[in-house]
Amino acid sequence: MGKNKLRKFAEMETLDCVLQYPFRVLREQGGCPLRGRWNSDFFHRDAPIVLELGCGKGEYAVGMAQSDPSKNYIGIDIKGARMWTGATQVRDLGLKNVAFLRTSIELLDYFFAPGEVSEIWITFPDPQMRKINKRLTGTRQLELYRKVLVADGLMHLKTDSPFLYTYTREMLSANGIEPQAITDDLYASEVASQVPDIRTFYEQQWLDRGLSIKYIRFPLPAAPALVEPEVEIEPDTYRSFGRGELQGF
Repeated sequence: MGKNKLRKFAEMETLDCVLQYPFRVLREQGGCPLRGRWNSDFFHRDAPIVLELGCGKGEYAVGMAQSDPSKNYIGIDIKGARMWTGATQVRDLGLKNVAFLRTSIELLDYFFAPGEVSEIWITFPDPQMRKINKRLTGTRQLELYRKVLVADGLMHLKTDSPFLYTYTREMLSANGIEPQAITDDLYASEVASQVPDIRTFYEQQWLDRGLSIKYIRFPLPAAPALVEPEVEIEPDTYRSFGRGELQGF
């Protein structure tokens, strides 16, 4: 591990907004001690809780906290070196309505009680074209989100991936879920005015290369069980290239 990463990990240990719980501790304690008590014991106020899953550098968690301070925000990622960027911004800006949680998304219900979360944002995830169980808008993951979301809690997806956008749209249709907003070209649509004007590092890369940004907002009902769409979706053509290189550019 490089010295820069070691330095970031050491600094994260000193930041009040960063929480890290080894799975062994969660199992022994029956979950995170803040489970069901985030507002009372961490944020010290009653406000809707919004999660940013796979938050990376935490651009959305920090940006939304600044643009809409009426809510409490928690960025979640397993990779702490990336999270350091957002966590140090929270410290430097003196924000009190943002936390960062270093853990796997699979462990959400160890950290949050049923109905404790109001909204979930998923921004530019790996579309997982071959691994449906890891797809962050797949039915397996949505069933996990149901465990912590309020009934009809809101889901937000922003993606550059035509594959993931099409899959999510078909999944909603197969389950009779009506999206509140949907567009395959966010910044050329009226929907843009409904979405925080926050552009992540990767989002700006895609925009600079002429790719459109897709966005879907939908409520996630508490029941019934979700089913997978029975459709074939054309894979993305540029995912076999590195993050900094896109086919045709």
